[in-house]
Amino acid sequence: MAIAPNIPDPDPEMPQVLHYLALGDSYTIGQSVDVNERWPVQLVQALNENGGHVHDAEIIAQTGWTTGELKQGIEAVDPQGPYDLVSLLIGVNNQFRGLDTAAYRLEFRELLSLSISYAGNDTGRVIVVSIPDYGVTPFAQNMDTEKIAREIDAFNAIKLNESRDAGVAFINVTPISRQAAQDSSLIADDGLHPSGRMYAKWVELILPVAKEMVENPQ
Repeated sequence: MAIAPNIPDPDPEMPQVLHYLALGDSYTIGQSVDVNERWPVQLVQALNENGGHVHDAEIIAQTGWTTGELKQGIEAVDPQGPYDLVSLLIGVNNQFRGLDTAAYRLEFRELLSLSISYAGNDTGRVIVVSIPDYGVTPFAQNMDTEKIAREIDAFNAIKLNESRDAGVAFINVTPISRQAAQDSSLIADDGLHPSGRMYAKWVELILPVAKEMVENPQ
């Protein structure tokens, strides 16, 4: 006769480990900064320092990705939710390549719907982050920086409207990115991407929203 193994009952006092999915492009994967300086990694650290119990961020992001390429990347990885927190930051490469804003709206809406589904269809677990303005960086010094700023603002307006319509949180980090025009320490050594210091400033904005989300897990 088989004997059931002596498995202890779960400890009700043990905190639930939460899971975070970060979707995006070079800004999410942290191009040109150390792994521990990526903003999703800094966010997890900050959440845990504030009493959270969040597992290492699962990041699906790659430098150069557009909305369409991010969707393909997600499909290739096939992440298994539900997650307690999902972030979405995408669009700078659509702008950089001169892609259509109407198409961006449709593709972003689809990615936002995916993000919500990965959060267990809970819009209260999703954070959309605005596109930073790379026009203030040394990389763009010979470009039409006013045009870049206008177009970044247009793409961000789409993100804001779609986020509001979907009922998810929207965090505007673009003003922080523009501080790099006067503070070169906010730019990574490649002259284009944010430094770990800028990402830390992003996390200061994102943390209160994310903290509220993970303090009330399903």
